Formats: sequence, C-alpha cells, structure tokens
Amino acid sequence: MQYIAITITVPNKTVSNKITTYLIENKFVSCVNVTSKIKSTYWWENKICKKDEYLLICKSTKSNFKKIVEEVKKIHPYKVPEIICFDIKDGNTDYLNWIKDNTMQRTNRCLKTILKNK
Repeated sequence: MQYIAITITVPNKTVSNKITTYLIENKFVSCVNVTSKIKSTYWWENKICKKDEYLLICKSTKSNFKKIVEEVKKIHPYKVPEIICFDIKDGNTDYLNWIKDNTMQRTNRCLKTILKNK
C-alpha cells in the first residue's frame, strides 16, 4: 500500500472546515492537520499576490488521490487550488496501518455497500 500526505491551501477557516469535514466524513483521508494562518506569496494573473491562507495537511492512500483532487475542486473556491501529493516513504507502521484502516478505497466502498444491502 502506498501512503501519501496532501497539502491544500485555503483562504479561510470556513473553507478549511468544509473541506476537512467532507474529506473525513467520506473517508477519503484519515486525518487533516490545519495550520494557523500562513503568508502566501505567488503569481496570479500577471501580478504578485500576498495573502493569508490556511494549510491543510491530509493523510491518505495513493489510490484515493485522483478522487480527492476531483472532489476538492468541486467545493474549493479557488480557480486553481493547490492540491499537492507527497509520497510517504516510511513511517510508524502502526500509524500507517491506521491511515489504511481509516480511509476507504473507492472500490472497497462500493463492495461494502453492495454486501451491506444483501
């Protein structure tokens, strides 16, 4: 199993809470750490912008990443949101197993729904 950490920047606490709740409730991620305000400086529409943002650090499995990007883009207010994936090369085995146990791969979710309804 491949484990990942995903960073997502958001403009405020309201968006942070919305994305965090959505990802956790739907078992796309096992955990989200939310930083206090960060200062971001970046190019946007041919000018340098400086804004306060919050940074979400999410833990999940690689197999969930494409779906996470797809779902976050639906609810994120930015035209081009930062959603970046970093591979977790190694870690506390108990923690990595906890990530696996608390995220659900899309195929597993469908299978569990089918079995539950029988």
